[in-house]
Amino acid sequence: MDNLLGLLRIRIKRGLNLAVRDVRSSDPYVVFKMGRQKLKTRVIKKDGDPEWNEDLTLSITDPSNPIKLTVYDHDTFSKDDKFGDAEFDIRTYIEALKMDLGAIPIGTIISRVQPGRNNCLAEESTIYCKDGKDVDRTQNVIN
Repeated sequence: MDNLLGLLRIRIKRGLNLAVRDVRSSDPYVVFKMGRQKLKTRVIKKDGDPEWNEDLTLSITDPSNPIKLTVYDHDTFSKDDKFGDAEFDIRTYIEALKMDLGAIPIGTIISRVQPGRNNCLAEESTIYCKDGKDVDRTQNVIN
């Protein structure tokens, strides 16, 4: 793969209070897109509060490409219904990875991203030093 900068692991935890899209329930799943890559969680049958607890991995070649997340309801006999979508930028995260983390204490917050019109954050997102060599980011998105 040309110009591979690294791999980004995304943990999709859960959805809350999803609308009923079928007769009595919904069968949600999540699709992540970045450039030409497309990853999908498994479908959770008949659940408005699905818990995926899945890790998906994207190959990062161009950090200026945003990650697009879309939640759908799986339908057997018709086109899947869209619950909503979100888009987020990973450039701040990539910048934090380029820092010398050896001198930074574990758990130190490196950067904060506030919810705003240019993102789909439900609350503040923090990037912090995980173990002296890696960074981690907490992010809750909503749309």
